[in-house]
Amino acid sequence: MPEYTVLTVFAVVVVITLELAWLRTGIFRSAQYWGAMAIVFFFQCLVDGWLTKLSDPIVLYSPARFSGIRFPWDIPIEDFEIGRAHV
Repeated sequence: MPEYTVLTVFAVVVVITLELAWLRTGIFRSAQYWGAMAIVFFFQCLVDGWLTKLSDPIVLYSPARFSGIRFPWDIPIEDFEIGRAHV
């Protein structure tokens, strides 16, 4: 598995584990959090889908660094973790 994918999955698991086991802020039970995630997902799909479309990409990824899995609209799945990290 490419290094970026491994680091992305590792970061998500660490953050979720920290929240559930130690911090316990309750953010995952907050409607505001999930509303913000829905807004981020919507706009990320629009922008990232346009930037990474395979038919005419603006942003290119090294195949050695990413999993190659793209969903939806040619968006590398690793990009979704990046969008959530900045909320």
